[in-house]
Amino acid sequence: DGPLAGRRVLGFNSLLAAEPGPTLAAAHAAVGPDSIAKFLFTSGSTKAPKGVVNTHRMICANQQQVRQCMAFLAEEPPVLVDWLPWNHTFGGNHNIGITVYNGGTLYIDDGKPTPKGIAQTLANLREIAPTVYFNVPKGFEEIAAAMDTDTVLRDSLFKRCKAFMFAGAGLAQAVWDKLDAHGEAAVGERLRMVTGLGMTETAPACMFAVGTDTRSGHIGLPVPGVEVKLVKDASTGGKLEIRFKGPNVMPGYWRAPEQTADAFDDEGFYRTGDAGRLIDPDDIQKGVFFDGRTAEDFKLSTGTFVSVGPLRAKIIAAGDPLVQDAVITGINRDDVGALLFPRPDECRKLAGLGEDVPLPEVLHHPAVRARFQQLADRLWRVATGSASRVARLHVLAEPPSIDKGEVTDKGSINQRAVLQHRDALVQALYEGAVADPFLILPNKA
Repeated sequence: DGPLAGRRVLGFNSLLAAEPGPTLAAAHAAVGPDSIAKFLFTSGSTKAPKGVVNTHRMICANQQQVRQCMAFLAEEPPVLVDWLPWNHTFGGNHNIGITVYNGGTLYIDDGKPTPKGIAQTLANLREIAPTVYFNVPKGFEEIAAAMDTDTVLRDSLFKRCKAFMFAGAGLAQAVWDKLDAHGEAAVGERLRMVTGLGMTETAPACMFAVGTDTRSGHIGLPVPGVEVKLVKDASTGGKLEIRFKGPNVMPGYWRAPEQTADAFDDEGFYRTGDAGRLIDPDDIQKGVFFDGRTAEDFKLSTGTFVSVGPLRAKIIAAGDPLVQDAVITGINRDDVGALLFPRPDECRKLAGLGEDVPLPEVLHHPAVRARFQQLADRLWRVATGSASRVARLHVLAEPPSIDKGEVTDKGSINQRAVLQHRDALVQALYEGAVADPFLILPNKA
């Protein structure tokens, strides 16, 4: 009778126990570790999508690596309530794989991490208590906010859950803290938050942060069997690029020999394009901190490198709860700017305006403008140099478009696509208030 009545459910206990028949035995003889299991395309968040060859070795090795990092998966059959798309490695390799490898059950959640789509996810989680829960940061943000007034949801989610895990983008520390508070209220303790680093090319998990002292931005240590090296690259302002080698790393891109060659260095390590730094250079066991995407970073006109990932995270945290996400501007310009995607519901609440009022009018409300002005002033004051000093903000009245590729179906913002499709807004941002009525400049006094 509930929201999951008649819903699609995948159970794998009987599948794992079945004896292979003649057809399966014949197929097994023809398939080896390096046989192609599937093709998955990269999300295209920084470059054009590429077809990644996924072999049986990659997928099987990665499931064993994941189990060794999260041993509780082997203690009881896992139960997942999951919406993540199967054409992406997080949903299609990591989560389906966990269910198959450990003989669990996957309830297919038909919700989405959006203000409207999250309602179905919340209904599902009220009925089915997962043993481990995976989502993107936007999804956790919506769920954390809903639990503020929904104890049935809160108690069901925490009832038997061993850990949360997020990927796809950075989780704001404010959301993380709220989840901790809900855990303490529901079961008397904080739930372990697992995060890390992985990608389509690595099936996906390569690094995990599983400790109790994990904070936003931590990506942990290599999973068993994976080698990691950090390589300084002068073309990225001296950042350390993270590179991987292991049995879960792809053999290459499908029918793209030049792109495959470019993806690996002379020692056979896959070049991720992600940057990292040691949390404590004197204690490597504390792991690595994510330092942004090298492909997103850019130079100001002065030649100073801007580290986009950490700056975006700082803006989102400082703008909570009004700011949903931010896109950094300033390529070859004198200073850094930011396009802000607001949370319409929070802005309406602050302004005291209902759904019938157009969003541009809400954003121009004095109370809302004043709050964004405070954000601009704060970001200016705490900056330590031109690369982190946000000199101008534009609050976007138009949400990110999936059709234009501005947001992926995992819910993360594609910075490159936003800058491309909103180039006129970026130009106006640097031309002043006459050209940009939503421009907010910090008080520099």
